[in-house]
Amino acid sequence: MRPLLCCLGLAVLLGPCLACPSACSCSIKKNGRLLAECAYKDLQEVPNGLSSNVTILTLSANRIGWLGQGSFTEVPEVQSLWLGYNQIGLVEPGAFALLVHLKNLDLSHNKIADFPWQDLRNLSGLQILKMNNNRLAGLPRDAFRSLKDLRSLWLNDNELTTLAEGTFDNLPSLSQLQIFNNPFNCSCKVFWLKKWTENTSVSITKGGSTLCVAPSRLKGKAVTDIPDHHCVAPSVQLTYLSNLDNTVTYDGLTLTLHCSVAGSPLPEIRWKIQTSSRRVEINGPNVARDGNVKQSQERFLVFKNGTMAIPNFSKEDEGIYTCLAVNDVGTRDVSVNVALAGSENPAEDLLRDDPQASHLGGRSCYKGDEMDPSGAGEKLVIVYHMPRESKSRAGGAVPQVHLGTLLLALGIALRC
Repeated sequence: MRPLLCCLGLAVLLGPCLACPSACSCSIKKNGRLLAECAYKDLQEVPNGLSSNVTILTLSANRIGWLGQGSFTEVPEVQSLWLGYNQIGLVEPGAFALLVHLKNLDLSHNKIADFPWQDLRNLSGLQILKMNNNRLAGLPRDAFRSLKDLRSLWLNDNELTTLAEGTFDNLPSLSQLQIFNNPFNCSCKVFWLKKWTENTSVSITKGGSTLCVAPSRLKGKAVTDIPDHHCVAPSVQLTYLSNLDNTVTYDGLTLTLHCSVAGSPLPEIRWKIQTSSRRVEINGPNVARDGNVKQSQERFLVFKNGTMAIPNFSKEDEGIYTCLAVNDVGTRDVSVNVALAGSENPAEDLLRDDPQASHLGGRSCYKGDEMDPSGAGEKLVIVYHMPRESKSRAGGAVPQVHLGTLLLALGIALRC
C-alpha cells in the first residue's frame, strides 16, 4: 500500500509540471529540468498553456514575427530560451524583463533592428547571448553593463557600422566575442576597438573577418589593422595673453586665452566657463569672419583659431575657464582658475584673501605664458592697477572704440 501511495503522490506533483501545449512535446530531463520542445512547428506566436516550471523552452525554426510584453509570463523560471531562425522583427519593451533566471538566450537569424536593451538590466545571470544574423545597426554603450556573468556574445552578421567606446566594459566573465561580418566604418570612432582587441584576453572569433567597409582608403582592411597614425588622441595647451600692445581697446582689461590643440583628426575646440553666477558652454567659434557675434554669447568672444577674449574683464567674470579638445579618439581638457586683483600692492591683497594663491608679481599676463595641463586648476591672477579714467587724468583722454575695432585688432594679432 505504501509504494502505491508514493506513486500516486509523485503523479500528483508531476502532473501539473507536464502541462504542455498540443504543438509542443514536454519532458523532464535527468537533471530535473522541464523541457518544452516547440521547434519546427510552424508557430506564428509563443504558444499558451506552458507550465510555469519550464526551465528550457525551444521555439527555434518557427514563423514567430513578434514578441509581446506578456509572451513569456507563463514561464518565469525559464533558464534557456531558444528563438533562433524565426521571423522576429518586433520585440516589445518588457518582453524579457521578468526572466530573471535566464542564462541562455538565442535570438539569432531573425529580423531584429530595434531591441529593448533595458530588458537586459534584470538578467544578471545571463551567460550566453546570441543576436547574430539580425539587422542591428547600433548598440547603446551601456547595453550589456549588467551582464556580469556573460561569457559568450554573438553580434556577427548585423548592420553595425560603429561601436561606442566602452561597449564591452564591465563584462568580467566575457571569454568569447563574435563581431565579424558587420559593415564597420573605420573612422577614429572605432579606433578604440583596435586597441581593445590588442589588450583583451577575450577570444574574438574570426577577428580577421572584422573588416572596414569605409572610408575608401581602409576598405577591406581588418579593424585591427587601422594605422596608428590615422588616429591620435587630442593634446591641448592653454596660454594667456595680455592686452595687445599699441592697440586701442575697451576701457578696461581684456582677458585673452588661447587654446592650442593637436591630434588626428584635428580636434574641435570647446569652452566651458563657470563663474559664481553662471555656467556657459561654447561649442565652437561665435565670431564670424565679418566680426558679427552671436548675441547669446557675445560676452565671451571665441575665434576659429582657438582664442577667447573677454573685453572689460571684471570681478563677475572670475571663475574656471576650461578648454576642451575633442575628436573621435577622445577628449582632453585643461582649466585655469582666473581671478582679478585691483590693489596697488596685489601680492599683499591676494595673500590676505587666499594664502595658497599664486600671483604674477604685480603684472598682467604676457603672451606665451602657458598653463601646464598637469597644473589644471592652479589660480591665475590678473592684476589691473588703475582704471583708464585715472590714467587719462595723468596723460590725457583715452578714446573709446567699438567692438568691431577690438575684433579686428585681435584678428590681426592672432594670425601670426
